Amino acid sequence: MSDKHPIIAITGSSGAGTTTTTNAIKHIFRSVNATAAFVEGDSFHRFTRPEMDKIRREAVQTGKHISYFGEQANDFGALEALFAEYGATGNGKVRQYLHTFDEAVPFNQLPGTFTPYQDLEANTDMLFYEGLHGGVVTATHDVARHVDLLIGMVPIINLEWIQKLIRDTNERGHSREAVMSSIVNSMDDYIQHITPQFSRTHINFQRVPTVDTSNPFSAKDIPSLDESFVVIRFRGIEDVNFPYYLQMIDGSFMSRINTLVVPGGKMGLAMELVLTPLIRDLLVKKRALENMAPVSLPI
Repeated sequence: MSDKHPIIAITGSSGAGTTTTTNAIKHIFRSVNATAAFVEGDSFHRFTRPEMDKIRREAVQTGKHISYFGEQANDFGALEALFAEYGATGNGKVRQYLHTFDEAVPFNQLPGTFTPYQDLEANTDMLFYEGLHGGVVTATHDVARHVDLLIGMVPIINLEWIQKLIRDTNERGHSREAVMSSIVNSMDDYIQHITPQFSRTHINFQRVPTVDTSNPFSAKDIPSLDESFVVIRFRGIEDVNFPYYLQMIDGSFMSRINTLVVPGGKMGLAMELVLTPLIRDLLVKKRALENMAPVSLPI
């Protein structure tokens, strides 16, 4: 962690709604006049898409499975090193993973490949990471310890599967059978590397549908925000102003002493109300350190 060069990370599996939170945080950055270096978790994959496809096929032949949730497919050491360097200096290098043709064309590359490493934007107020492993901890790497504000996006598992199935079939052209197989084969990595992160987060936003999602593999659409509640759990954060949130968010209530529940349609509002003061506090601490006059020591 670093007061002078703070790091904010949103962690959540693909299709969990991390992009929605990213948009809310970008709005908060503008409102508090903060500049941020943006880092995507996919840039820490170990392999290009063709390489990953080959490695997966070879693993299946030996009765094993490799997924993007696990350490074999991701360089946790590089992610931890970037966080450590940024926390110490406010600098670092990062590359971009090119998902689509539109992203790849400007670089004259194919989708599923990486751009060359480049320096992060200079003189930023904080680093903002969005991806799978912002709070990951293994026997050899501890990414979570470098993060000043760790946010989990955690829809209940059936909703997460529905979102992934519909996104991957409609937007990425995968067959339903292939997506279902991917979910099953990645479950060990999900349990080992993804779910433990949500016990380390400072705040979790968990969307819970109020419609029947008991068979996610037969769902034809994604439950809307208005068909959901959002459970917001706080951990290790002092002076949370729950009475203010209850007053400002119509239909909200407390389910536990550290847990606020809001209507799904109010999720964006809740995110801005909850996260703005926390991000502002990080910014205030940073600028206070920058403005401290040097102390003259006696000779």
